[in-house]
Amino acid sequence: MLWQPSKERIHASQMYRFMHFVNDHVSPLAELDYPHLYSFSINKPNAFWRSLFEFFHVAHSGILEPVNTDAGFETYGWFPNTKLNFAENLLAKGATDNVALTSITESGANRKVTYGDLRELVGCVSEHLTGFIQPEEVVACYMPNTLETVVSMLATTAIGGVFTSTSCDFGVDAVVDRFEQTAPSVLIAVVKYEYNGKQIDQLEKIQQIVKRLPTLKNVVLVDYLSPGKSIDVKGIANAVSWNDVVKNKTTQPKYVARNFSDPLYIMYSSGTTGKPKCIVHSVGGTLLQHIKELGLHSDFGENKTLFFYTTCGWMMWNWMVSGLFFGGTIVLYEGAPAYPNTTAFLKNIENEEVSIFGTSPRFLKTLQTSNTSLSNIDFSSLQTILSTGSPLLPEQFDFVYNSIKSDIQLSSISGGTDIQGCFFLGNPMLPVYSGELQSAGLGMEVVCVDNNGDEVEEGELICRHSFPSRPIRFLNDPDGEKLKDTYFSYIDNVWYHGDYIQTTEHGGAIFLGRSDATLNPGGVRIGTADIYRQLEKLNYIDDAVCIGKQKAGDIDIWLFVKMKDNGVLGENQLAEIKQEIKDNTSPRHVPKKIVAVQDIPYTSSGKKMEMVVSRIINGQAINNQNAVANPQCLQEYHDMVS
Repeated sequence: MLWQPSKERIHASQMYRFMHFVNDHVSPLAELDYPHLYSFSINKPNAFWRSLFEFFHVAHSGILEPVNTDAGFETYGWFPNTKLNFAENLLAKGATDNVALTSITESGANRKVTYGDLRELVGCVSEHLTGFIQPEEVVACYMPNTLETVVSMLATTAIGGVFTSTSCDFGVDAVVDRFEQTAPSVLIAVVKYEYNGKQIDQLEKIQQIVKRLPTLKNVVLVDYLSPGKSIDVKGIANAVSWNDVVKNKTTQPKYVARNFSDPLYIMYSSGTTGKPKCIVHSVGGTLLQHIKELGLHSDFGENKTLFFYTTCGWMMWNWMVSGLFFGGTIVLYEGAPAYPNTTAFLKNIENEEVSIFGTSPRFLKTLQTSNTSLSNIDFSSLQTILSTGSPLLPEQFDFVYNSIKSDIQLSSISGGTDIQGCFFLGNPMLPVYSGELQSAGLGMEVVCVDNNGDEVEEGELICRHSFPSRPIRFLNDPDGEKLKDTYFSYIDNVWYHGDYIQTTEHGGAIFLGRSDATLNPGGVRIGTADIYRQLEKLNYIDDAVCIGKQKAGDIDIWLFVKMKDNGVLGENQLAEIKQEIKDNTSPRHVPKKIVAVQDIPYTSSGKKMEMVVSRIINGQAINNQNAVANPQCLQEYHDMVS
């Protein structure tokens, strides 16, 4: 045990107050502790999820009964008689003069926007968007993590639109692979951004993207680096500048009531077997899950500040922004966390009096191994550190408590884009144990099972019963077969998440890795299909397989290529492969190592066997060698690690 909350901290937490609310008004608990609160949440799920509406005063219309018509996963059965608006709830509680958003760039720009100003900006942009979208039509953002992106999301959802976004460092192909499937009516894009001391011009990429998205009715161009400067919109059809959109202030945005189950966000899978799957999440399910996780498990509130380092292509951006519901302050940071150095980046915690800081194991590992001096940073405001993207190793737990702060809640959290939230996460009422995630999330009946579906201490993570933030559907999946195959093929009508875990005696878990081929270098989800698609353009490559090589709690991307006509992989080809991947996906996709091989393993049905290669390269046993149609090729991979 590395840390234990004081009695004062426990009693001041929203989790503690919620526990007493449940005990006094919903269902008496046998004992007033988290295990009994958790048991209530999974044994009486309808009472639990309804109690969140009441405890947090969620704005809604209609009635809350029935809470759920399907405890399984055959249909989306949550709150069929309830209406609400996502943006209205996020903007309802913040006091007019309180700072809602602080938008910071690596070059030092710092913009603060109050809740009063934010509501006016959302009113301006939503009024503009009403000329181009109807409810359930899509607004796509190709943006950095700045004020304008948050305003765009709130404006879209205020009028009942569906919001989707991707990071501005993605190349044209990666963006089109995603947005083309969602058929957006409006694109909001940044004309330039900065990263690692450089300004990157985006206009040429935007022009190409617009030409490949025929459904667009309007393009809004943003220049957050020169907010007062006019933008030349020539060469981009139906384009207008952000400044023109927001120049006429209105008082309050108009909110369109939506069904609890109506679409809110379109998120993207990692795309390991083709174009990324488009995961559609609901208005109410997203809101309720985020309220629970931010308010109860993270103890975020009106007088606190949340700073999570993320991009707009990662679900943690959507998660972070939901913190506006509580009336607190959200810090948005755009740029490289190591520019000009990590100390300058971390200084934002002191300068903005951050209460909750979100990061990745890779960043903590970098701090640990670089011997960065943290002595001149005041961490006194910091109460909680959240870490996600990959498992947090015991050595990184020790580093935080020895080098950052001893009295702090360090919460490793894990869930995914698939559920817009977490299965295991932090808990302000519980101790922190080295290497462990503190607890399962309220309302999430998660266990680990073996191949027979029997509960074990180490096995596959499953969730037995439905939860509101489960996806509504996938796009382009009319019969639901892709959805079923992705999550419910392991055990029928039971959620299979693809994480291999070990449960602990403390009620927490240790995450041992992904069961599938998704890559997570530095905590950023990367699909191998994004990489494969770029290799198709290179006529000297016949085939390839991409895997993650485990390294000190993180992974490196290794790419194995089969050359055409037994060709040689030379320095020029290596450079071209890396450049092609970087230009059309992102710098994070570029492999650490590229090796030429004679053949790539496949199943008899023609599926590339990434996990077989991954297990060999990482020194693990192969469980399904009989399924390999060409097993003779495996020896070459074995030889690389022998």
